[in-house]
Amino acid sequence: MLKGIHHAAIICSNYEASKYFYTKVLGLNVLAENYREKRDSYKLDLELPGGTQIELFSFSNAPVRPSYPEAQGLRHLAFVVEKIEDAIKQLESHNINVEAIRVDEFTGKRFTFFSDPDGLPLELYEA
Repeated sequence: MLKGIHHAAIICSNYEASKYFYTKVLGLNVLAENYREKRDSYKLDLELPGGTQIELFSFSNAPVRPSYPEAQGLRHLAFVVEKIEDAIKQLESHNINVEAIRVDEFTGKRFTFFSDPDGLPLELYEA
């Protein structure tokens, strides 16, 4: 029935800061950018290699979602990378704090976490 994940939707608190982060820091391609006047909201469609998308939304007065301690619901987004050290260097060149590399006890794969401008936990997972 399911063939894959089409997109993940993220609501940000500062549209320009998040747009910069996802396009310039993470390097996602912009597919479309729309301002919805009735909702006073931007919707930015971003594409990852392979076609999966992130929809970045801005809504005024959106409530803060707790990330720490971990709340119920979606825990984090994980991005596949070829060389985790290269990805970490790219993030650190933009002054993004990255946690120490860990090893998945079940797969033996290396991974680490960092956060977007709103504190949303994001993961790098080495292929």
